[in-house]
Amino acid sequence: MYYYLITLAVLVLDQLTKYIVVQTMEVGESITVIPGFLYWRSYRNTGGAWSILEGHMWLFYIVTIVVVGIIIYIMQRHAKGQPLFSVSLALILGGAVGNFIDRLLHQEVVDFISTVWGNYYFPIFNVADMSLCVGVMLMLIYVFLDDRKTKGKKV
Repeated sequence: MYYYLITLAVLVLDQLTKYIVVQTMEVGESITVIPGFLYWRSYRNTGGAWSILEGHMWLFYIVTIVVVGIIIYIMQRHAKGQPLFSVSLALILGGAVGNFIDRLLHQEVVDFISTVWGNYYFPIFNVADMSLCVGVMLMLIYVFLDDRKTKGKKV
């Protein structure tokens, strides 16, 4: 059950940071955190990653509800005793629900973390997005490690 606490922590941090941005910054406003690298930029996204499918909120509702249902089912049935798997699912769940709350309440997602790598401006994101990405990376590590364990037993 600890993984639901991770999900809750992600949700609280995500919604708190978005609330602070909405209350203290105008859309489009930018604050330099680390010059030439990290900025808080108030942005609203009506689509998915990289603003794909803008204006198709109904699709995000359906996909998120299905994904959340699948994750909760897997957490209840298959994640017990597998910490890396559980944490990855909890992070994915927290990120998915964090952005779902924004879409449901405001028809857009609040993004505000902006990074620059040389001449490349990485897409603006938020805590929920980070949680989703880290969760997916941990899931890939888990799958890779589990696959290696399985192959090691067959040899």
